[in-house]
Amino acid sequence: MSTRGRSYRYVGPGELETAVRPGSGGHRIGSAADFGSWIDDRSAAELAEPFTFVIGTDGVLRLAPRRSEHVACAGGDRVLSAGEISFARESGRWTVGEVSNQSTGYCPDVTSWPAVAGALDDAEIGRPSGFTYGVVFRRCPRCQEHNIVREDDFVCVFCGGDLPEAWNVDARG
Repeated sequence: MSTRGRSYRYVGPGELETAVRPGSGGHRIGSAADFGSWIDDRSAAELAEPFTFVIGTDGVLRLAPRRSEHVACAGGDRVLSAGEISFARESGRWTVGEVSNQSTGYCPDVTSWPAVAGALDDAEIGRPSGFTYGVVFRRCPRCQEHNIVREDDFVCVFCGGDLPEAWNVDARG
């Protein structure tokens, strides 16, 4: 396991996890050369919208089309982070346009950013200093539903119960 942070188990719908086929997964981007060959094959239409990404427990970025499930991009494995990412050309170099931890299948904490930063640095892709849109996920201790916390309102949208300040989505760890 990587030393880049906590790993996250898939916590989304079971039918999506069971649909993952052996050997599936996003395109592995472990270097600038990997990214260069992958990005050169993308159409303008593909580049106009974000991609699904995960950071595997090996610390490597994996990319898939936006409508891909994160669990499929990860090949069913645990991840160090997951979300959506877009790219733009800036001064003749590829950079991250936007990046979030928006993954309701893994619900990674915003503290997963260092894993994303490390993978982007390894692939020599310019990046921001943090998620451009960070999502705060919490599991309600009362009803067990997963929530997205908006505007620091730590109240369950399903039952009105209080949500914890600390990340707690994966009850099994």
